[in-house]
Amino acid sequence: MAEFIGEPAGHGRRVALVVARFNLGITEKLVEGAIEACVRHGVAFEDVDILWVPGAWELPLAVAKALQTDRYDACVALGAVIRGDTPHFEFVAGEAARGLALLQGEFSVPIGFGLLTCDTMAQAEARVGGAHGNKGADAALAALEMADLFGRLDLAHGEEEDANAP
Repeated sequence: MAEFIGEPAGHGRRVALVVARFNLGITEKLVEGAIEACVRHGVAFEDVDILWVPGAWELPLAVAKALQTDRYDACVALGAVIRGDTPHFEFVAGEAARGLALLQGEFSVPIGFGLLTCDTMAQAEARVGGAHGNKGADAALAALEMADLFGRLDLAHGEEEDANAP
């Protein structure tokens, strides 16, 4: 039996932060947390790229474009959708989340989910450095951990192939 667990190891990895400008006061704090987490865990500052998009709706398309380049070991999608008086919230947040989930399956590259879906601005503030920490940092760490896990699986697969070679 083999058991694998990743660590948020960033050495030698390139990360794309794909960030919605809508609710910029919140998303800038998500970016700060994500960058700090990446650098603290070994990603070189110059290996973190930031792609700014208008809003959460555009996150999946920009993540797809970034992953098509084969430049990144992980992506982190960052945004904030705050509930309003119309059902717009459900459509934007739900479809953005669904699009990001589909992309993970399509590209087999980890995508950290840092899209806040909050009822109020106060809830969003609590998630970018308040009582709930910084969800941008959490999303970046999850993406790095998954990238490390995939690397471990690839290494184990390569060792198995070497052991079976004639």
